[in-house]
Amino acid sequence: VSCEKDEDGKVTVVHCTYDPETKVGSGFTGRKVKGTIHWVPANEAVTATVRLYENLVDEEKGVYNKEDGSLNLNPNSLTVIEHAKLEPALLHVKPYDSFQFVRSGYFTVDSHDSKEDAPVFNRIVSLKSSFKLPKK
Repeated sequence: VSCEKDEDGKVTVVHCTYDPETKVGSGFTGRKVKGTIHWVPANEAVTATVRLYENLVDEEKGVYNKEDGSLNLNPNSLTVIEHAKLEPALLHVKPYDSFQFVRSGYFTVDSHDSKEDAPVFNRIVSLKSSFKLPKK
């Protein structure tokens, strides 16, 4: 796998191969596949809002501010991606259904803010976390 980037460093072309024998469920056992990526065709993709939640407390500073006892809140606890491109089938999901978005985590549709033509998904669990409980 390789890619081409423009002058701003944005990926513009991805070069890869597709091996249909290794498709999940094909029964192929000739070699071990390291991973499978689900590609979403740009011409079929649905635009959605995706919310990435992180820890509310700033783990580097600890739970409480030593000076005044206030909480050390993480200013980066929420990242909102406004124009995410998703699989078209995600337009027809029900509240509390959950899905894994590649290399990011598990998401569920936001039953309050999501609209039929403007879906909103919230990350409920990240795939990798280095979070450790603060020392007492």
